[in-house]
Amino acid sequence: MIRIIFSFLMVCIFAAGGVFLYFYSQIKLDSDSIIDYNPKLTTRILDRNGNLIANVFDGENRLYVKFDDIPGKVIEALVAVEDTGFFEHQGVNIEAIFRALVKDIKARKFVEGGSTITQQLIKNTSLSSLKKIDRKIKEAILAIKIEHELTKEQILERYFNEVYFGHGYYGIKTAALGYFKKNLKDLDLKEIAMLVGMPKAPSSYDPTKHLNLSLSRANTVLARMYELGWITKAQYEKSINEVPKVYNENLTQNKAPYVVDEVIKEASKILPNVKTGGYVIETSVDLKVQDMAREALVYGYNQILKRDKKADPNELNGAIVVTNPLNGDILALVGGVDYEKSKFNRATQSSRQPGSSFKPFIYQIALDEGYSPMSKIDDSPRSFDDGKNGQWTPKNYGKKYEGMITIQRAIVKSRNLATINMLYTLGLQKARKILIDEGFTNIPPALSIALGSFGISPLHYSSMYSMFPGMGMITKSKFITSVTDSNGNVRNFTPSKYRAAPPEQAYLMVDILEDVVSEGTGRRAAVPQIAVGGKTGTSNDSIDAWFCGFSPEINVIIWYGNDNYKPMRSTETGGRTCAPVFARFMGNYLKEFPGTKRSFKRPIGVFEGIYDGKKALYTDISPFPTSYDDNASSDESYSSEDYFRKIENSSNLLDDFKPKKR
Repeated sequence: MIRIIFSFLMVCIFAAGGVFLYFYSQIKLDSDSIIDYNPKLTTRILDRNGNLIANVFDGENRLYVKFDDIPGKVIEALVAVEDTGFFEHQGVNIEAIFRALVKDIKARKFVEGGSTITQQLIKNTSLSSLKKIDRKIKEAILAIKIEHELTKEQILERYFNEVYFGHGYYGIKTAALGYFKKNLKDLDLKEIAMLVGMPKAPSSYDPTKHLNLSLSRANTVLARMYELGWITKAQYEKSINEVPKVYNENLTQNKAPYVVDEVIKEASKILPNVKTGGYVIETSVDLKVQDMAREALVYGYNQILKRDKKADPNELNGAIVVTNPLNGDILALVGGVDYEKSKFNRATQSSRQPGSSFKPFIYQIALDEGYSPMSKIDDSPRSFDDGKNGQWTPKNYGKKYEGMITIQRAIVKSRNLATINMLYTLGLQKARKILIDEGFTNIPPALSIALGSFGISPLHYSSMYSMFPGMGMITKSKFITSVTDSNGNVRNFTPSKYRAAPPEQAYLMVDILEDVVSEGTGRRAAVPQIAVGGKTGTSNDSIDAWFCGFSPEINVIIWYGNDNYKPMRSTETGGRTCAPVFARFMGNYLKEFPGTKRSFKRPIGVFEGIYDGKKALYTDISPFPTSYDDNASSDESYSSEDYFRKIENSSNLLDDFKPKKR
């Protein structure tokens, strides 16, 4: 008999061992996913002041928190309500299992699991939550293995980052910020109890949907902590009746959707796992400036609709880009008047004709070649070979012509024929090469480029326009300033730059573009108590309207038009449509940032003299022309004999404009 009993016991032991080995062989992958824990993490996009622009994630919105950053009261609350013996057992609480088993037998169904925190972690990360015998066996074996491989602290860290807290929040840090807008260290006792109680039934205890149930569950947690002596009576009584403020926000909290789309696109080039890697992406964007830009853009849109009752509000749209031209920072970008109606980003994805706003780039080449703002160019009608055995006969706006006028006046009054004649004189091929070297693309080999007859996006244009307030330096506009990965490693980014013109030459153009605002086509862009330069632009038939304006530290590109490329009303020009939007934005900007730089600093090498009875600027490269030599005087003498010899030998200058030796 003893032999039979012994044999039976041995068979049972071997059978149990076989079952254990069978299940153990099946749990390696499950255990690896917990031991080598690598969850999907939310990437946070921040503005320049550290304010959240948006959360970016793929499926699971999770912000990771390390164990050392989890307050002790959070751990005590969890252990109190879920697994009081957590720090004593080895993954499985036999007493709790038997207690649950008795309840299950009495109810003739699974009503209580008796799971430890370790088992709950396993249930959330690996095994099905269905209450089946084989799952429970696997869960128990896996819990023992996990407890052998990980410390209690590591298990708790994984638990607090893995479990679901309702409302799309994975992990307790995410839930704390989402529900209460607080970091874990700032939570009070009632808020801790609410969070710790949620994973048992996340949907039922979501305080944005069932606040009373959530509070009731939290009070159960508080009662258990008080029963164990882990909080005082005073703490319990203070917290039991508290009703914390709960926020009901969308998961992304996206405050600038057009910006976020572009940041993700830019980041994806260097971070293939941008939506799951848990990065902190710091940008140059300022949410206050973003709001100002959005408000100004919508204002201009509404003004167009007021003026033109026939305008189609579903086709009419606009874009605005605000940058710091000195360092390339994109302070604001709005790609449309309503992101919910159209996610197409007109600031980055559209390619629209810049019209006359492009003219300063042609004249900058002329200045760099030795022309002066006082040099004269012919503003008279003429025909040109269109390259197709035909004639191109461009016209000025209003079909008025002024004959020989200065470059300064040609820009201020935005004269088409003067600009085309200027480009023709410079040489199309040479000018086109310079423009391409500067960073322009899609420039056709045609004289019509003098009138901006090519496509460019507002964001790209913002980089190019940085040449003027940047005193000849083109700085590529950028969003991302730094990226911090989940391990705390930081990568900083600097923009690319290109010297397109000497500082003194660029300043000559800045001075002219200030005149555009003070007395020319951009008068509606004037802002009191700050120096502003800029240029209006209107493409053929008012299909596109632009204003490209700048102060010493701010560059603003504004565009309006119809998405279907149909013309706006003929009176919708850059000066009328866009310039007032610039003025509105800049006025609000100055209220918020009164310390911004108010005047342009004149570079060394820019001189002021009297030409034709008026004050005017000149440089060594761009001296006064000699056509009015008898009336000209200056406060500086011209340069050396070598300089005049260079000017005289230049084939790019009209003979009448060459300076004479003195």
